[in-house]
Amino acid sequence: MPLWLRDHSWRQSDSAVYLSLPVRGLRVTPANIFCTDRYLKVSIPPFLFEAFLYAPIDDTNSTAKIGNGIIFFTLYKKEVAMWDSLTVANANKEELQYLRQKAVLNAHEKAKVETEAKKVTKQQHIKYALEATMKLEEAERKRIEDLKEKELQKVTKELELWKKQQRDAEEQKRVQKEGEPRQEAEQLEKKKEKMSTTRIPNKGISKTRLQPPKGRDSSSMFSEDLKEEQLPAPRSAATIKINFTSRVFPTPLRESRVAEEEEWLRKQAEARRTASADVFDLEDLKEEEKNPDWLKDKGNKLFATGNYLGAVAAYNLALRLNNQLPLLYLNRAACHLQLRNFHKAIEDSSKALELLVPAVAANENARVKAHVRRGTAFCQLELYTEGLQDYEAALRIDGKNKTIEEDAEKIRRLIQGTMQDS
Repeated sequence: MPLWLRDHSWRQSDSAVYLSLPVRGLRVTPANIFCTDRYLKVSIPPFLFEAFLYAPIDDTNSTAKIGNGIIFFTLYKKEVAMWDSLTVANANKEELQYLRQKAVLNAHEKAKVETEAKKVTKQQHIKYALEATMKLEEAERKRIEDLKEKELQKVTKELELWKKQQRDAEEQKRVQKEGEPRQEAEQLEKKKEKMSTTRIPNKGISKTRLQPPKGRDSSSMFSEDLKEEQLPAPRSAATIKINFTSRVFPTPLRESRVAEEEEWLRKQAEARRTASADVFDLEDLKEEEKNPDWLKDKGNKLFATGNYLGAVAAYNLALRLNNQLPLLYLNRAACHLQLRNFHKAIEDSSKALELLVPAVAANENARVKAHVRRGTAFCQLELYTEGLQDYEAALRIDGKNKTIEEDAEKIRRLIQGTMQDS
């Protein structure tokens, strides 16, 4: 059963009714209030206030203010008049039920009408927005077409001007070609005239007497012929000898490994000439980005700054271009160690050792690094026996490296401690 709120007060004027309903201690929201032209209800379960108004009100403009534990209603009358009471007097239960149902139906009808009106308004807004969008798109399309037309006219004018220039150039060349035989004929005529003027009747005179006098302004057909016949002598052949600096190997002569050194140099030269076959999908790269050495230097700089993923990407691209350079695998193994990709570090170090053959003094440093990095990866995976083997191999190559020797001793102690624990 609901608890009825009976405590309320009201006053009126000719045009409005002012109703105060105390609701202290209750949380009221607009959803708790229901009002029509003849019916007012405030439902705050389990509390309920209900009023069947004396005369119709304008429920659209009427207001309700909630605050300080009071709901203050301002109900505007539809007809200007004074009410005898706030609610209908002497109404039986059936009449009140009828008024209640009528109020609910009116509210439903009003809500339906408002919903339809909102739907129509929304459709109008959508239509207006669509029309505005179509107008904007039409204006943009027209602007683009105008730009295209202007560009087309501009290109057409430039093409016509270029064609005109080409025709003028061809016409000029044709005129020049037609004028060349005429000029040659004129030159030939001038030569004949010179020959006729310089001809000497006495044929017995020697040629030495017919030579033109030496002077700055002297000219005749004899001087022209002589200039044409005086050709330079052919160049003499000779052999150029080139001496290369001899290769000096660090190995002492009594321990000479010249053959291995030469083989290592030959393998390095062949490796630098090797290019992978899958470069066709890298055509969008810059010219320097297609150079494995440039990519290796780029990866080294990224590694120095701590960008290990970027360095791996640079080495990967370099290996796609040339997979025969051991330093690329060696440097990528260092990156994998920093990224804790220990299995990949072991794989890259092993590949570098496969390429670092034959074992010569020139690749000692690279082989030491490969063994140390692979041994470090083994130890990180708790494979201390394999790691010790790599460190001992590094010591056999570089026996004076104290750091490697100390690390190897630590691994031996770890192995001994593991065996004792077991």
